[in-house]
Amino acid sequence: MAVVLRPFLSPFLSSSHKALRWKATTATLFKHSKASASGVQKSKSKSKPKALVMEKRRTRSGVEVDLGLLRRYKDNNTPHLPVLLCEVLRCFQPLSLRSFVDCTLGAGSHSCAVIEGHEEMELYVGMDVDPVAHKLALPRIHDLVSNRSPKLKTYTQLTNFKNIKRVLHAIEIKDDSLGVSTGVDGIFIDLGVSSMQVDCSERGFSVLQDGPLDMRMDSQGSLKAEDILNSWPEDEIGRILRDFGEESNWMYLQKQIVTARASRPFNSTGQLLKLIRKNTTLSQGRKGWMKTATRVFQALRIAVNQELETLEDSLYSCFDCLAPGGRLAVISFHSLEDRIVKQTFLHLVNHGGRPNVNQHEDNDHHCKEDISEVEVEGDGETWFKDRVHGMYGTIMTKRPITPSLEEETFNPRCRSAKLRVLQKPSGPR
Repeated sequence: MAVVLRPFLSPFLSSSHKALRWKATTATLFKHSKASASGVQKSKSKSKPKALVMEKRRTRSGVEVDLGLLRRYKDNNTPHLPVLLCEVLRCFQPLSLRSFVDCTLGAGSHSCAVIEGHEEMELYVGMDVDPVAHKLALPRIHDLVSNRSPKLKTYTQLTNFKNIKRVLHAIEIKDDSLGVSTGVDGIFIDLGVSSMQVDCSERGFSVLQDGPLDMRMDSQGSLKAEDILNSWPEDEIGRILRDFGEESNWMYLQKQIVTARASRPFNSTGQLLKLIRKNTTLSQGRKGWMKTATRVFQALRIAVNQELETLEDSLYSCFDCLAPGGRLAVISFHSLEDRIVKQTFLHLVNHGGRPNVNQHEDNDHHCKEDISEVEVEGDGETWFKDRVHGMYGTIMTKRPITPSLEEETFNPRCRSAKLRVLQKPSGPR
């Protein structure tokens, strides 16, 4: 009956009722059309390649890459290529670099390039905790400085860069004419593992090669990766996997490691990789277990060499050793290192030294209240356009500089490198 009466009753509906019905229908249609439009927009944004999305989050270097320069300073005895070399040279170029310290000498590529770029240099200091790297760099540095004027004094030391104050103090005692007491003009730190270390299976750093579970940067160190896996408590193994490797599956892996070592102690990287592959989701394929293995190896390496504790303490020591107007340049290779460099730089430009043990940790969160972020133009260093000024210094890189696409293509191992630069004020504050 209602079906029959509906056409009959419709003429008797008031015009206001018809208007309301039309309005509601139109609103519904508009809502659906808007939703579908936004859906199309979202699908378009989702369909963008990941590389384009990630590109916006990075501050790629604007310095033109000189591939010939990279090849020139490559060590012929190893596959190691210097990372962000052109950017490091550009960083120290404006300075009168009378004194320079390379805290991580490695194969000596960065050092050789900086020495050749500064004829005014009177003091060069190179340090490395790795005896293999130190042995490789020595002849390169010697050959380079042998053709220089005798005013350039060079010192190389087999030691960790956390001892920079001790090394410079010893040089000052030996030759006070070098002016080390007033500080050095440039300090450089290249963190992480070099290609020559990764490619040597006997060192235990490589995920792709079987070797002993060593992972010591300093061959004289007492702690090895196998000691951690075989003797450390389960919760401590889980802690380093979580904190140093940033591994989401740390709890499951720690249990598997402890269970496996009960029947057979770990003594090779291949044995550890076999356990990781066995306990990684099959759906993720090779990339899945490779990423997990990389994070586990990173965690063990950091724990063996106490890298993070050493880094923070060393950054404060390096800042203390800088002369007025001097620069500290640091290249990091993973988020844990970069986070420490970033936070320490912010603390240094705001407070000028190490944190006070009696000071509440929350005070560091207010660091930005006393610093200013500025855009600089006209001083010839346009690639350092955005800087952070503080009372005790300037962070030249508001965001870290990463390799250009051209360098990344030439040397894929540099893709995760990040450069941050800090400069001391030229005069007293």
